[in-house]
Amino acid sequence: MSQDGRKQKAATDLRTLLRLPRGEQIDLAAYDTRAVPAGPGGKSAGRAATARLGKRLAGLQERLWAAGLTGDRRRVLLVLQGMDTSGKGGTIKHVVGLLNPAGCRVMGFRAPTPEEREHHFLWRIERELPRPGELGAFDRSHYEDVLVPRVRALVPRDEIERRYDEINRFEQRLVDDRITVVKCFLHISYEEQRRRLLRRLDRPDKRWKFSPGDIDDRALWPAYQEAYEIALHRCSTPYAPWYVIPADRKWYRDWAVARLLLEHLHALDPRYPEPDYDLEECRERLLKGA
Repeated sequence: MSQDGRKQKAATDLRTLLRLPRGEQIDLAAYDTRAVPAGPGGKSAGRAATARLGKRLAGLQERLWAAGLTGDRRRVLLVLQGMDTSGKGGTIKHVVGLLNPAGCRVMGFRAPTPEEREHHFLWRIERELPRPGELGAFDRSHYEDVLVPRVRALVPRDEIERRYDEINRFEQRLVDDRITVVKCFLHISYEEQRRRLLRRLDRPDKRWKFSPGDIDDRALWPAYQEAYEIALHRCSTPYAPWYVIPADRKWYRDWAVARLLLEHLHALDPRYPEPDYDLEECRERLLKGA
């Protein structure tokens, strides 16, 4: 590839554009929540582009699923984190929803149940990991256990400090077990969250998503931003980097996550398994009327 070709690829590769730089302190306020890095030209174009990406994603996912049924251990785990209303569920609906559900595993993690609290914080995560050939999607994840406890002082600080290292070792183990981990922080602004919460109150079909506690949590916005900055800094590694997705524009959020998944699946290059039967013999039998 020529130098110009490499520059052009780097400019459009979202794994490069959106990857959080390692080793630097994170200031989320410096990231524009309405930016559209390398995005299509506007909302209509973005939605059309996402639909096109969906067809390509579905083809690659089918190959991954087929390969997994015949011994290939590779799988993909999409981790979605973000403040309330950042669009974790919407991303799953509009991106993962484009794929064959037979090859997907979707899980939403909320506050731990009494049973889950009796176990190590990674116990409930381990149980929901994608199986060979699957594409897994987490709406919230193990990162909840270094975010909420830190903000609300639910766990001693030294315990939270240990959890960052435990998470890094856990994700290294996943990668060693042939799981491609794609971690996306859906980054929205304080004002955009207000607009989305008001929309939930205005629309009868959205009110079930609203809780008065959402308003109380807004008072903790600075503390949550700091907790995210620490988690992103401490747990962005070469084998499981974080990607910061500007999420004020829903169409761009969906397109960017779909594009990131496509780039990772292209890199995996899954192939349909070769048949373990004689093609010509089977064809001949069918033509003879079997």
